[in-house]
Amino acid sequence: MRELLRFRIEAGGVPLKISVGKEPIYAAIVLPIFYERRAYQPAWTDSQGPLPKAETLLNAIRRADHDGLRPGDYHQKKIEAILSELRQLPESRRKPNLHQIVDLDLLLTDAFLIYGSHLHSGRTDPEKIHPQWFANRREGDLALLLEDALRLNRIEGTLSALLPAHAGYKHLRDTLAIYRKFAEAGGWPIVPSGKKLQLSDRSERVILLRQRLAAEGFLTNAGADDSTLFDSNLDQALKKFQIQNSLDADGILGTNTLQALNISTNQRVRQIVVNMERWRWLPQKLGDRYILVNIAGFDLNVVEQETLELDMRVVVGKTYRKTPVFSDKITYLVINPYWGVPNIIAKKDILPKVKKDPEILINQKFRVFEGWGKNTREIDSRIIDWNTVTAANLKYRFKQDPGPQNALGRIKFMFPNKFDVYLHDTPAKELFVKARRDFSSGCIRIEKPVELAKYLLRNHPDWPPEKIRSTLTGSDITVKTVKLSEPANIHILYWTVWVGKDGRIYFSPDVYDRDKSLDIAMQSPPPGA
Repeated sequence: MRELLRFRIEAGGVPLKISVGKEPIYAAIVLPIFYERRAYQPAWTDSQGPLPKAETLLNAIRRADHDGLRPGDYHQKKIEAILSELRQLPESRRKPNLHQIVDLDLLLTDAFLIYGSHLHSGRTDPEKIHPQWFANRREGDLALLLEDALRLNRIEGTLSALLPAHAGYKHLRDTLAIYRKFAEAGGWPIVPSGKKLQLSDRSERVILLRQRLAAEGFLTNAGADDSTLFDSNLDQALKKFQIQNSLDADGILGTNTLQALNISTNQRVRQIVVNMERWRWLPQKLGDRYILVNIAGFDLNVVEQETLELDMRVVVGKTYRKTPVFSDKITYLVINPYWGVPNIIAKKDILPKVKKDPEILINQKFRVFEGWGKNTREIDSRIIDWNTVTAANLKYRFKQDPGPQNALGRIKFMFPNKFDVYLHDTPAKELFVKARRDFSSGCIRIEKPVELAKYLLRNHPDWPPEKIRSTLTGSDITVKTVKLSEPANIHILYWTVWVGKDGRIYFSPDVYDRDKSLDIAMQSPPPGA
């Protein structure tokens, strides 16, 4: 058997290209390393057939769908077919076919390595699917991990330990089971389109609306004395639905709410699956203390020792200026910052406004500069003929003075990165009341900058809360750069499904249209390990 294994693997070339029947071996790099390290000793079989650990792995593969993965990707049917044939041999008094046993060993090893790889760091490569996604994925020696699992007879335990340990992933795993039950029960009724409906309205469509909300648990009693009446119970149920679907909670059955209601159970299942995959792209530990921004959910959480310390709403990048996904560390903050306007924003946002009203530069305290380095000089904006300036010939730079009018507000939180993205305050507080908040040019505007500053500087001896408050509210608007004594991990992520601090399931619109491409990738043949 050793010689058969060696021959099959060496004949497959580098990287390995072999198949068992029509089943390709995917772990083209790691599988040869695994067998070479063990001198081609079979892992799951002996000359008489499969060992008990083969069935243990097969049972684990059968449960892959609990994590939104497909058992068929891990040779489930082929393994079951070979095992069935080998079990029948004693009855027919035939000797085991060593070639068949070797095939089984290869399939089981490949299944463990690929399944383990998918649990450990995801089934797909995010950076190939989304150009603006820069993942900090886990790394590990899967061949060594498999060797230890076999030696300790801990196949299932080893695979389970590869799953993300984060509570958010576990919640989604439970949510997946719930929505699969909804789908198995036949889903929920479609609410037909029509005019807007709200409290006190009467319509036959209200009957279906009741049934729809009851099917997902928002309305505990779908019946009513007058089932066509949009009563107060239905109003409250619809508002709960709107909140948990990131909609304006106005209690009105309008276009956006109707669209969300008519998303099928199967679509919800696929949405949960792709968001579980995003969790698998993360490192096992996010840090003892970290800030997590969910772009699609428009929110920010501060977590310390797995406890939520602070949460707030955020404004993220527009669909054509997407906020990137990456991890970093906040190392300092700036109180009363200047805003050096990036060139692209100067051309696309500032210049069109100036051409309409040049006084905007003075009113909002923008200064205009020409030249670079030692040759930089400030220009009086009133002497420039802005009618002759276009995006193509713009030679000026804009810099906004600190103060309440500054686009960055009174504080910015810095984690220097190649995207030039950071957290900052904003004078446009009215945007935080909107359900959908993709209005920025890529940076992240936060609802509670002072609270975040106090939290990050809580152990800084020179910056007690009173000093932060007086610096922000005083008449002396001076730029202050404060280095954090303890840099804070920050993870800027993208989830369209999550479980909130209240234990409820939340869905959000796919503002950057990322779910579909990931769903397609999740259903393609599995990549190798």
